[in-house]
Amino acid sequence: MASEQTDQGRGAGPRVRRLASDVLTADEIAEIRALMTAAFGDDDEDRFDNTDWEHALGGSHVVVDLDGRIVGHAAVVERELHIAGRSIRTGYVEAVATAPDRQGSGVGTLAMEVIGSIIAAGYELGALGTGSHHFYERLGWRTWRGPSFVRTAAGDQETPDDDGYIMVLLTPTTGPLDPTSTISCDWRPGDVW
Repeated sequence: MASEQTDQGRGAGPRVRRLASDVLTADEIAEIRALMTAAFGDDDEDRFDNTDWEHALGGSHVVVDLDGRIVGHAAVVERELHIAGRSIRTGYVEAVATAPDRQGSGVGTLAMEVIGSIIAAGYELGALGTGSHHFYERLGWRTWRGPSFVRTAAGDQETPDDDGYIMVLLTPTTGPLDPTSTISCDWRPGDVW
C-alpha cells in the first residue's frame, strides 16, 4: 500500500493520510516518535519506547496533519488472537496519540474512524489495549470481560493485569463471540497486549 489521502480536511482543516510502514519517511518517523513522547510523557511506566514503536510497524499508519505538522497518529497491525480456542485474524491497534495541544479537538476520533474502516475491511476483529475506555466506546469498541492470556512456548500464561484493559471492535466477519470467554495473544517483547 502506498500513501492514501482521504478527502477529509482539504484546505485549512486536518489532512488524513493512510501509509504503510515501509513508506514512512525518516522525517515522518521522527515526528511521529516526538508526538508519542509528547502525548505519553517521560514517566518510565507510561513512556512510549522503542519496543512500542516496533509493535506499530508492519501494517497501516493513519497520520493526521494540521498546519504542516503531524498532530495525530494511529497504527493497525495484524495479530492472531485466540478467543475460547478459536484463532481470529485481528487488526491490532498501536501507537494512538494526539498532540497535547490538539487533544479534545477531534483529531484522535478522525484517526480512529479511519482505523475502524481499515479493520472492518480487512480483519475479523479489531483489538487494542487501553486505559481510555470512554474514548473508544463511543467509536463502537467494547471492553473484553473474560480473562486474558499470552501464548508462549511453555503454554498459555495468564495476564491478569490486562484483564479489563483489552477492547475489541466487531466487524462484519467476526461471527459470534462470548465477551466473557478467554482471549489470548501471541507473545512478543515488551507489552504483550
